[in-house]
Amino acid sequence: MALSFYNSLTKTVEPFVPLDTAGKHVGLYTCGPTVYNYAHIGNFRAYIFGDIVKRTLLHFGYSVNHVMNLTDVDDKIIRDVQTSGKSLEEFTQFYANAFKKDCGLLQILPPTHYTRAVEHIDDMVSLIETLLEKGFAYKSDDGSVYFDVRKDPQYGQLSALQISAQKTNAAGRISADEYEKDNVEDFALWKAWDEKDGDVFWNTSLGKGRPGWHIECSAMSMKYLGESFDIHTGGIDLVFPHHENEIAQSECATGKPFVKYWLHNEWLMVDGKKMSKSAGNFHTLNSLVEAGFDPLAFRLWVLSGHYRTQMNFTLEALTASGIALTRLRNHYRELADVDGALPDAKYLDMFSLCLSDDLNTPKALAVLWEVMKDDSLDGATKKATLRAFDSVLGLGLSTIHAESIPEEVLSLVTRREEARTQRDFALSDTLRTQISKLGYTVKDTDNGPKIFKM
Repeated sequence: MALSFYNSLTKTVEPFVPLDTAGKHVGLYTCGPTVYNYAHIGNFRAYIFGDIVKRTLLHFGYSVNHVMNLTDVDDKIIRDVQTSGKSLEEFTQFYANAFKKDCGLLQILPPTHYTRAVEHIDDMVSLIETLLEKGFAYKSDDGSVYFDVRKDPQYGQLSALQISAQKTNAAGRISADEYEKDNVEDFALWKAWDEKDGDVFWNTSLGKGRPGWHIECSAMSMKYLGESFDIHTGGIDLVFPHHENEIAQSECATGKPFVKYWLHNEWLMVDGKKMSKSAGNFHTLNSLVEAGFDPLAFRLWVLSGHYRTQMNFTLEALTASGIALTRLRNHYRELADVDGALPDAKYLDMFSLCLSDDLNTPKALAVLWEVMKDDSLDGATKKATLRAFDSVLGLGLSTIHAESIPEEVLSLVTRREEARTQRDFALSDTLRTQISKLGYTVKDTDNGPKIFKM
């Protein structure tokens, strides 16, 4: 069974053939957060997607060298550091720690390497010097260094943008790290220091200054994955300018293809609108947790949509996802553990086939629900099958163990069974309500009552 992915570079679904044709080693790069604030749920859709890519590769027997950057110097960070009264390191470390904590709550596997921009300045300077030597970059009057997009005949290959309207003499160059879509201009590789940068700068062969945003990912990915690697993931919002510029500067420096497969997830909308604080629909993972939602309910909701489809987040949808997750956990907890039990081969093939088809997690989840309903499977096989699925889905089933039920709950359940035997259904309903208030629910089966934590 062969994997296939939609490649944003070629605009087609392609069989996955790693660069390491002799083995099963894959280089994977995920664009990580800019650590100036808490990541929001739109960001985490991208990180859950990157995690599914990685887990799927592992499921299919590949070893994965996974790199995720932490952007800890850029315009927004410098702006906020100036008003925080903290050092650059202290300011960014706080949000880096918060990000890693959120990833843990969402069962996102840590990368092989977390790379911080400020720890790779020399690598960026070396890459910029190569671009200067090859004539793809130039210095401006203030000492900044810019990439000349007109020198790259392949510029626009990812985003399909044209550069025919490019201004001459760098009159329209963009010094900001980010700029509007379709505004194709030369972009900053190195920014000469000015007063608004304060004490955020490095003295290098390029002069006193700091790197631009785009050069950071190129330098760090190539340091750990090589000049060409297999897969680069990120949100659709990063296609232009960030990923387009990564390709341009990397390929012009090395003369080699940069990334073989570009994988991008679509937007996450909130209540039918783009998420923003001004619209009152801005959510972080922490805000959802404080409102009483399970982080893995959000992960399950994300997996219910294909990564290349736009999703609309609502609190009602998250509530429904939480109910489904509780149902799954309770069913899993009820199943017996038997050493050596194996997954059902038929269902495992069905599940893997869904993943192989461009990571079709909605269909993979449908297979999971089908397994739950299949009474022809013995409990041990069913549990092993669900556990195998969860190695990819990451819903934390392997952490669920049978738990002791409080004596008060057990006593109420016994009394309720006696009431049902005597056909006192009014008392039975009253006792069920009391059990519910204690955080448990009862399911009546042919083999007696089953008790689940809500």
